[in-house]
Amino acid sequence: MVVLSRKIGNNGGSFGSVLETGPGQIMSSEELPPRESMEFDVVIVGAGPSGLSAAIRLKQINPDLNVVVVEKGSEVGAHILSGAVIDPVSLDKLIPDWRQDTDFPLKTQVKDDRFYWFTQSGAIKLPNFVMPPLMNNHHCYIGSLGNVCRWLARKAEALGVEIYPGFAAAEVLYDDKGVVKGIATGDMGIARDGSHKDSYTRGMELLGKYTLFAEGARGSLSKQLIAKFGLDAKSEPSKFGIGLKEVWQIDPAKHQKGLIQHAVGWPLKNNTGGGLFFYHYDDNLVSIGFVVHLNYDDPYLSPFDEFQRVKTHPLVRSVLEGGKRLAYGARAITEGGYQSVPRLSFPGGALIGCAAGFVNVPRIKGVHNAMGSGMLAAEHVAAALGAGRANDELVEYENAWRDSAVGKDLYPVRNAKPLLSKFGTFFGAGLGIFDMWTNSLFGFSLFGTQSHAKPDRKALDPARQHQPIAYPKPDGKISFDKLSSVFLSNTNHEEDQPVHLRVADMNLQKTSEHDVFAGPSNRYCPAGVYEWVEEASGPRFQINAQNCVHCKTCDVKDPNGNITWVPPEGGGGPNYEAM
Repeated sequence: MVVLSRKIGNNGGSFGSVLETGPGQIMSSEELPPRESMEFDVVIVGAGPSGLSAAIRLKQINPDLNVVVVEKGSEVGAHILSGAVIDPVSLDKLIPDWRQDTDFPLKTQVKDDRFYWFTQSGAIKLPNFVMPPLMNNHHCYIGSLGNVCRWLARKAEALGVEIYPGFAAAEVLYDDKGVVKGIATGDMGIARDGSHKDSYTRGMELLGKYTLFAEGARGSLSKQLIAKFGLDAKSEPSKFGIGLKEVWQIDPAKHQKGLIQHAVGWPLKNNTGGGLFFYHYDDNLVSIGFVVHLNYDDPYLSPFDEFQRVKTHPLVRSVLEGGKRLAYGARAITEGGYQSVPRLSFPGGALIGCAAGFVNVPRIKGVHNAMGSGMLAAEHVAAALGAGRANDELVEYENAWRDSAVGKDLYPVRNAKPLLSKFGTFFGAGLGIFDMWTNSLFGFSLFGTQSHAKPDRKALDPARQHQPIAYPKPDGKISFDKLSSVFLSNTNHEEDQPVHLRVADMNLQKTSEHDVFAGPSNRYCPAGVYEWVEEASGPRFQINAQNCVHCKTCDVKDPNGNITWVPPEGGGGPNYEAM
């Protein structure tokens, strides 16, 4: 056994000594060598907008605090994907002079804001005066959230925050009383069969007086914490969508810098929620994406193919023709809103950002609330530490969020999603707009607070109730296939590692997911991870884990909850450059 020192991170930080074993060894948990550990005041899981905002705010309040951020992506921003039209309200509070920073990546302010109802061959423009004031985007900025996070990381490091990318938080650590005391990063160098390769290194324990979980939508550890502490006992079921996005460089003659467009309707049916976003920004770039709400009922529906199909709409095709597709990615989105937010605090830590579910669905925005929740949590953590507290429950944070800017942003739009689900896009959108107007003008809703009824995985109908959908063949110019798209995401995993998509019962996958629902995993996955391969002995479920873009859709939409997404070896997954 050899003891090595291993440097990680983009700030030259060190986790100290780690241990290696010889190749080919498979050890039980009792036989594994002990982990090395490091102690901090605050441990933050995830270098997205909420985690980085929390880290920065902690150091602004008390520069002496020892704060660490661990990030599973190969670098900060590698796993970040968003539309993104960003409301700067929280950024203004965190770093008021950001507009004077020539290095800041958001350069394009919204100038023209358009809403459409799509038919297959046309588009009906909805007058802006119909939309409630909260839907106005003219104070917002268009750009890459990944680049914003890279900028925030530089600001955090300048304040003394330690950031360690390439290491996935794989386990929550508890003390003997069940209090969260930190996290452990995943072991590295484990072969697909579970044996230890030459490169095997034990994960590290990062111990904190408080631990903040900023993993984003459907975070693997956040999900465990919600279950363990019953954090969702008094909230509505979590709801999700899948967002698919491409970045294109288009003909300068077609570029309208500052134009943003949103559309609902075709190609989705009235009972399937979702729609298009189309943003012009920077130097001849457009961000185009499609959101499908994951409570759809048709097992033959493919969000990826619906996205490719909407690009053939005349309004969209006319802009993209002659352009070049630069990037592709996909990510689950939290859509439950105000009534689905779980309890945020538990002994030893708290949930922040999209791990808790702070996306404003009708505005298609969550960055401002992610940052706001991170800052709010940081303020309560700093106060607790200043009072000599540690590893207790931050009930003050839980009690404060509804009256904060985050809660006040979500409350007026709380019925938009359930009204869409109950009444369909045509009537549901109209009722939602009416409800937002009454909330904005009078501070109340005639609908009260609507329920979400059931989780998304229970929304699928048996395949016998639907017909297969014949999607057009991609033309390779405007529409594309999954594998060429995944190539643009720069996704990479060490192939000789355990599959990080865990199927609890393979027999159930065959008798239910395949036989009853016609194998929807092949369609809801936007990266070609899942296949049903027909063999002489019958269909075989194949998992191409190396294609996974970490969208987490399978963890949400499998009809039996039979698939669990867990972090692969740190650094694996997509490597988005400017998404």
